[in-house]
Formats: sequence, structure tokens, C-alpha cells
Amino acid sequence: MHIKNLRHTIQIALTLFLLYTGWQFYKFVLHVQSSGSAPFIDKPAAVEGFLPISALLGLKQWLLTGIYDPIHPAGLTIFLAVLLTAFIFKKGFCSWLCPIGALSELLTGFRIRYSKTNIKIPGILDKSLMSIKYLLLAFFAKVIILDMSLKDVQAFLVSPYNLVADIKMLYFFLDIGKVTAIVLLVLVVLSIFIKQFWCRYLCPYGALQGLLSFLSLFKINRNRDLCINCGSCNKSCPGMINVSEKQVVNSPECTGCLNCIDVCPIEGCVTVSSFRNKLNLKPLIFAGTFVGTFFGLLLIAQLTGYWESTVKLETLYRLTPHLDLLKHP
Repeated sequence: MHIKNLRHTIQIALTLFLLYTGWQFYKFVLHVQSSGSAPFIDKPAAVEGFLPISALLGLKQWLLTGIYDPIHPAGLTIFLAVLLTAFIFKKGFCSWLCPIGALSELLTGFRIRYSKTNIKIPGILDKSLMSIKYLLLAFFAKVIILDMSLKDVQAFLVSPYNLVADIKMLYFFLDIGKVTAIVLLVLVVLSIFIKQFWCRYLCPYGALQGLLSFLSLFKINRNRDLCINCGSCNKSCPGMINVSEKQVVNSPECTGCLNCIDVCPIEGCVTVSSFRNKLNLKPLIFAGTFVGTFFGLLLIAQLTGYWESTVKLETLYRLTPHLDLLKHP
């Protein structure tokens, strides 16, 4: 099996799991909304992975106090797993597991199959637009890491708003306003005609992983002596990196998708290796180790009590009818 096919299989499997998780969470919320009269469904903790701001606040509290967020522990665990694997395996989460990344690739594939239109952003404008995600990351870092005191962080984490943040998130998607719908539609259209539009220009989560990936233990390496300069690696790269011009790919746009290795006609020319090129990993080993590490960390969290929220059902029964009144602290 080609690495690309394996990666897409994993993306599809995880997307189906997340859809199932969302459905289970919806049924859980129906139970909470009815104050217990509707059938009870255990809350799927994985939905907390969609609360990165809460996770960042939880991370700050954990680093400063040693207290692991009991409100959304799964969200913090997923956030830590993403950061740790970015440090080791580059931005592997973006290309192997992220549902938004999978959707971006799907939209690009749709355009390639049904339309010849491909909008290429000129170099200077492309670089300028890429700065947006780093500016967004800097904004969140300033507000949360620099400006918010520990007291403010802890007050937010135990606030009624944060206690039901996942439920509010669900209702946001179930009752999308006109403006939000237009914005989402524009993003979809742009992602069809501009390769990886969201990931390349707007995602602060990806920007954070990209910065961490500079320290990654593994890099994509190209053997100049073997390279025939066919350009296949460049065309296959979702990050639009000119792999054929590099010996070591240090770009924060490299997601470790391994497309360049998959399409290279010369065996051993493009490899994934340790930074000093002392250890080469076969693509399947790299992929299996990355995926195994990520989900292994989640499993450890579940087995050691860092996964399930301590928020009581009675608290959710009390707060859910007043969701519209609960505002960001």
C-alpha cells in the first residue's frame, strides 16, 4: 500500500470516529438538556479536543501549579499529545489525523478532478498571508500566556462558561448564524481553488506545531547524488515546499505526510531520517510510530485518570438551560 493511501485510510477512519463521537455527544447533551429524562449516554471525552483555548489555559495552570485540569482533562491531554508528537514527528497531526487537514486535501482533490482552475498566490503575497496564522498564534500567546495572571486562568477554568464550553460549541454548529455560514462557505470555496488555504494561511494550531517542528527529531532528507531533479516531490507536497532544492527540509510547512517519499522514483533518494541523518526510518515505521505514540499517550491518560471530566451531571443540568446567558469571562 502506498503511504498516501494509508494516510487517507487513517484520515477517513478517524473522521468517521469523530462523526460517531459527535453523534454520541449530541445524545448526551439531549439527556442533559432534559435534566435526566432522556436516555443517558456517557459523554465522549474526545470532543474536548475541539477546545484548544481551554486546553492552552489548562496547560498554563498545569505548568505553574502542577494541577491537571479536571474540567476538560481530555482536551489538555490531546493538546499535549499534539505538541509532543510535533516535537518528535514534525506536524504529523496535520497530515495524518486532523479532520480539517483531511477536508482541505479532499477539497483540493475535488478541484484537481473536476476543474483546471488553480489560483496560485504570488510569492510576496503568499508570504504575507502566511504571517496571519503566526499573528493569530502570537495574539493568543500574548493574551493567555503573558497577560492573564494565574488567578485569572483558574477563574476562567472553573467558570460556568468553561464548564459547558463543549456544549456551547455543539450548539454553535447546530445553529449556525448567517454570517458564520457565509464565512464557512467562503473558506470552503477558497480551499477548493487555493491549495490548503486554511492550513497554510489561517490555522494558529498548525503554526504552533510548525514552530515546534523546527526542533523535530526527524526530518525529510534528500540525497543530492541520487536525485534526478524530476520535480515529483515538489508537485506532491501539500505545503508547497520545493523539496528538490533542499538537502534537509526544515520548513515549518512540512507536515510529515511523506508524499515526497511516496512519489520519488529513485529508492533512497528522499528519506525520513534523524536530524543528523544517523537513523533512517522506513515510511511505514515512521507512520506507525507516530500514530502509535499519539494514541498511546491518550490511552495512558485514560488509564491514569487524566481523561474523564469531574464536572457532575447535576451541574450540567443546572447550567444548560441558561447557555445563552453564559458569556466568556
